[in-house]
Amino acid sequence: MAEKLPVLFLMGPTASGKTDLALNLFDHMDVEIISVDSALIYREMDIGTAKPDRETLEKYPHALVDILDATEVYSASDFAEDARQLIDQAHAQGKLPVLVGGSILYFKALAEGLAKLPEANAEIRAEIEAQAEQEGWPAVHARLAQLDPASGERLGPNDQQRIQRALEVFLMTGRSIDSHWQEQKALELPWNLIPVALMPEDRAQLHQRIELRFKLMLEQGFEAEVVRLRQRGDLNLNLPSMRCVGYRQMWQYLEGELDWQEMHHKGVVATRQLAKRQMTWLRSWQGAEVIDPFGENLFKKTLALIPRI
Repeated sequence: MAEKLPVLFLMGPTASGKTDLALNLFDHMDVEIISVDSALIYREMDIGTAKPDRETLEKYPHALVDILDATEVYSASDFAEDARQLIDQAHAQGKLPVLVGGSILYFKALAEGLAKLPEANAEIRAEIEAQAEQEGWPAVHARLAQLDPASGERLGPNDQQRIQRALEVFLMTGRSIDSHWQEQKALELPWNLIPVALMPEDRAQLHQRIELRFKLMLEQGFEAEVVRLRQRGDLNLNLPSMRCVGYRQMWQYLEGELDWQEMHHKGVVATRQLAKRQMTWLRSWQGAEVIDPFGENLFKKTLALIPRI
């Protein structure tokens, strides 16, 4: 039986240095960088997503970056289908596929498949949306956390789409969405998967990097970027693109719902909460090689995990 070809997963929380590591690997190996990021898929959303600049993308091409308009929706199953094709193409060219990003659900969809969940229930969804309209999504999140603590911890209080789906599944089945995922049969992957979890041991250092990154985004013109998006007239806060961390807070500032300091504070806090959720997911990833991205010899430690193609 032919030996399985390797696929490297570089997973980690936001601002943990994943992209820099991928670029370093590109400089030393024949790799294909495949982005695993539910925000980088959108065109015209560059500053607030910390997207590599044009010069970097020309030197280090990233697949699955700038593939959609901000009005479009891209599911985990869409990603899995696209990523499989890109992995096969990379292997055919003798390259190592390096999948890098922080959208852990995308990684899981590719590695494990997606659970068979009950179809949407219009009546239950209407009831959830009515509660959200009256009390706000944080109240719906609190309800979910009481019924399904694992989902409550994993999801942020304004992650409307996922809160609604997790609560809907629980109300329909009496079981957490996690329990449905755990029942799915493991996929027999055609590759030798090498999952690397970049997990900072120093949480304070990660928080500092997050705050500095948000400050830099503001200095680079993040406000003007969101102004341009709002002026298009076809976007709103119910779209997945505009629910990305930072964009929601800046949109609310431009609507007059927040002042500048509130926007800045809420943007940083939301990013920290995202990083916490990402690390919660990663801690449950069985078999992942855990490396501190802020420790010594990050590149050498990662390189040592990769077999020769």
